[in-house]
Parts: sequence; structure tokens; C-alpha cells
Amino acid sequence: MKLLTSILLSTLLSIANAQFIPQEFISGYADSAIHSLELPVTFIDSIFGDIINTPEVTLLKKQKVYSGEISIPEFNQVQSSSLHQYYKSKNIEFPKKNYVSDIIENEELYSGIVSFAHLPVQKCFQNFNENIDIAIVGAPFDSGVSYSPGARFGPNGVRQGSRRLSGGISAIRGNTKESKLYRLPIYDTGLRMVDCGDVPMIPFDSRIALDQLYRGHHAIHKHNSTEKSKNFNKTRVVTLGGDHTVTLINIKSAYETFADDDEGLAIIHFDSHIDTWDPKVLGGAVTKYASLNHGTFLHYAAEAGYISKGNSVHVGIRAPFISDNDEVHDHDCGFEIITSKDVDTLTPRGVGQKIKEIVGNRPVYLTFDLDTFDAGMINSGTLEAGGLNSREIMTIIDELEGIKLVGCDVVEVSTPPNTIGNDITGLYAAQVIDGLLGLMVVTELD
Repeated sequence: MKLLTSILLSTLLSIANAQFIPQEFISGYADSAIHSLELPVTFIDSIFGDIINTPEVTLLKKQKVYSGEISIPEFNQVQSSSLHQYYKSKNIEFPKKNYVSDIIENEELYSGIVSFAHLPVQKCFQNFNENIDIAIVGAPFDSGVSYSPGARFGPNGVRQGSRRLSGGISAIRGNTKESKLYRLPIYDTGLRMVDCGDVPMIPFDSRIALDQLYRGHHAIHKHNSTEKSKNFNKTRVVTLGGDHTVTLINIKSAYETFADDDEGLAIIHFDSHIDTWDPKVLGGAVTKYASLNHGTFLHYAAEAGYISKGNSVHVGIRAPFISDNDEVHDHDCGFEIITSKDVDTLTPRGVGQKIKEIVGNRPVYLTFDLDTFDAGMINSGTLEAGGLNSREIMTIIDELEGIKLVGCDVVEVSTPPNTIGNDITGLYAAQVIDGLLGLMVVTELD
């Protein structure tokens, strides 16, 4: 029958071309013949047909078959009827094309615009009537580094490394089952946590860049916390660095916002270097402009009165001292030292307990240089051998449960483009932030 139809149509076309029959009649007959064609269901159609074969696509296929552009065998028709019936039985009823609720409400961990742990993005430098409990902000700056630059890309690297973090419960958060951190869903407690993006910091003049960071932090600290926060009436800031110079500014803004007396904040400083170097020893002998850098910022913080002397501690120290007076000067700045080898003798939980004894009940600022990790694990500004591993660090941080953490940062996250180890570096940095957020959240719960 189809063969006869084809012959008849061919004859009609010949007659039409001789102008015996109107062209509109032939065209209408062709349209009718095309629409009446039945296309076989192929193997692919049985699986994806409801997605691919819209009415427009089906009509196009019929036109191509009718014109001879493609033949039926090219459709790769299913040979096995049992296989075909199996997939046909698995057909899905797809939503209407205007339905987007599942797209809006659900996001895979590897998709979407990258914020830290998929937190909502907030314009934190304005709209001060918006209440925020904890704010993530980036400090893309490495103009104060003495050895290896690249930390200006750190905020992006940390966010990339945080994509596996989101809702849910960690199997190892908290060091005991009696811990309030144990099985705590830190991103789903009702506290309002947002990602503020980065403070744009000019790379050509560190004085201007650090002032930009200060004004950015000052703006974030203008926000009040929500009613869910029981112990803090202002937003607490978590900074993604950036070289360690930025911590001076972070501490300054946290001190102005949360210090409850003139004795300063207790500083917990994870690092392989002391970073209290006198500027005359590191940087200042060149120019006064060079005096403030990632190895002297704690000297300036102590000089400004931001550090609570006798309640502050370095953790993970192992890098060489530069001068014979370094240890004396460090003590004068208010610090005790826990070296990387002390972690072996005290154990990670013992280190955490000792830190808590040192800081006491004072408001705490915690700064974490990524070179606390061993050199083989990460990219950072000034790597040192003999560092801590990730499990030791996670255990120490969880042991700090209960401290009054008013602000924190992870710095020296060196993730410049086209370098090896960026994903692992960002992953470790994000995991540290995750632990610190746990410390911030747990004190706000009943």
C-alpha cells in the first residue's frame, strides 16, 4: 500500500509539474502522507523518547523518512521485543515543561554558583537591617607574603573545596558521644549563615587593600544577629584568606565588636611560624612600608592591645627562629607555644585541652595558617616539614568545644591557577572552616 501511495504521489507530482493539477493539492497530499507515517520505536526512544521526541522532532523525523534523507534501518529499531518491553515498563512521567520546583529547591553538590558549603549569598556590605549570625567573607590578598605568592586565589579555592559540605550529619564531628558537637547538623540549626563573597582588595598597594578589608569587616559587623543567637548580638565573621597579613585587620574588627574589656582577645594561632617577629627583624629593615607583613602582624596586634597576654597560644610551631631574641619577644607579645612535636606527647585531645586552659573564658579569635599541615599535604605560602595531619587537626579543633569564638580565619591558602594540588589544598582549608563553624554553632544551642 505504501509503495502504491509513493507511485501515485510521484505520478501526481509529474502531472502537477506539467500544470495539469494545482500545486496546493499536491502539497496538501504530501503533508497528509507525512503525518500519517508511523515511525518505529527505537531502543533509544524506549529510554529517552519522552524527553527527545517532541511533536516538532517527530514531524522532522517523518519528513526526513518521507523525503528519503534517512531510512527506517538508520533508526536502529529494537530487535529484542523483551528488551524493548522492559524499558517501556520503566517509562517515567516527566513534569510539565514549566514546572521548576525541583530545580529551585534541589541542587547537586557539584553544581550551582559556588558559595561556601552552598550557603546563600548575601550582600553584607549594605542592607544592614538584614540579620546575620555567621558570615563568610573572602580576603583575596597576598601582597604581604615573603616566600610564595598565590593566596589571593585562596577564597575561591576554599569555596571550591567546600562543595562536598552542606546539610547532613558528620560521622566524626565531636570527639565523644557526650559532646554537643556529636551528630550536630551545623548548617541546619536555624542560625542564619551566609556567604558575603569577597572584599575587593587592590593588589598594587597593601595599605589601600588592608583598609578595604577593614571597611568590609566593619560593614559586616554592623549587622545584628538573629533571635536564634543566644550569646552574640552582632554577626561573627569567618574570613577566607589571603596571606596572613589580613589577620591583623580581622582581629582589629573583631576586637572593636566583641571585646568586653580593654584586655584584648585571646588568640589561638595555628601555624608553623610564630608571626610575632619584630619588624626590624623581618621586613622593617628594608622600608617602613614593608614592616607589616604575614610574619609581623601579631607584633602589631599586640602593640595595638588586641591580644590578651597570657591567654594566647601558638599551635604547631616548628619553623626556625630568625634571631636569638625571637622567643623573648614572642612571650612579650603574650603567647605560649605548643610545637608540632608537642602534639605527639600531649596527644591531639590533650593539645585541645591545654589550649582551652590557656584561653579560659575570654572572647577568642582563632587564626589558622594552612602550613600547620605537613608540607606534603597542601600548597601554602611558606611550607615547613614535620607538620600535623588532617585527623590530628580535626580532633584538636573539636576538643575546643565551648570556647567563646568571636571570629576566625583560614589563611595562606595558595591555589593559583594551573598548579598541582589545588583541589586538595582547598579541601583541607574548607574542612578546617567546617570545624570552626561547628565551634561557633555549638555554643548557641541549648
